[in-house]
Amino acid sequence: MSTLVLLTMTGLGLGALYFLIASGLSLIFGLMDVLNFAHGALLSIGAYGTWWAASGHLPGAGPGGAGFVLAVLFGTAVGTAAAVLLELTVVRPLYTRPREQVLATVGVGLAVPALLSGIWGSDARTFPGPEALSGTFSLLGAEVPVNRLVLIAAAVVVLIALRLFLGRTRHGLVVRAGVEDRAMVTALGIDVRKAFTLVFAIGGCAAALGGALGGLYFGSVDPRQGTSLLIFAFVVVVTGGMGSVTGAAVASVVIGLVQQFANYYTAAGLGDLAVVVLLAALLLVRPRGLTGRLA
Repeated sequence: MSTLVLLTMTGLGLGALYFLIASGLSLIFGLMDVLNFAHGALLSIGAYGTWWAASGHLPGAGPGGAGFVLAVLFGTAVGTAAAVLLELTVVRPLYTRPREQVLATVGVGLAVPALLSGIWGSDARTFPGPEALSGTFSLLGAEVPVNRLVLIAAAVVVLIALRLFLGRTRHGLVVRAGVEDRAMVTALGIDVRKAFTLVFAIGGCAAALGGALGGLYFGSVDPRQGTSLLIFAFVVVVTGGMGSVTGAAVASVVIGLVQQFANYYTAAGLGDLAVVVLLAALLLVRPRGLTGRLA
């Protein structure tokens, strides 16, 4: 029983991390039809920003208590700023040229890890998390790492915030209307470009937060971390339905659990294969994914 509880909580924590990355990816693609291959780079920037601040380089930030919260906020803010810069300088000039857009974001996705390696080296760096989040708590006989709960809570907050943004705010409605008929919205005097930049900022914020908290899950950060996690984020987006934030949430839970249980009850590493097989089987039955709509 304790093994099942531990695997379930670990799978949910991993699924929560996947959702933080995939939610922004799904939002950007669903609203703007932009397949952003540089999304993993935003996660890496958030992770390294948090690591740098928590290591004592930012006044007031540190590995414990309020200092760690400040470090996470700093890393998330840096990742968000990088997302805005990416949209303004790389993506915006290429909205009508999807091929060049893909190539440009792939280039950024390769350049950022190389830049991080050049500055801090290619070896993994120990993530300085607070002691309170490095321990465990008892749940039905299992000792579950506390940081899993932090990831799950962050994912729930992001899911609620995104749904409220899409359905209850003026900016969310403007963006959705701009996707359907950009010319009409522009004719009403609304600058759709600013709304699209906001969407990119929100997506980058979620990815950077995933990087900031992913350091707690893995215990370290490295330049290629964002690139490897981006693969699973794409699997989540396709499984959940292209452009569906709710579908991404459901898919993240399923994929995280499948991966953890498969790795434990079979050979290590077969969890990744199980995820791919699951994706292939789902697409044969439901080519549009679990939902295939924006909600």
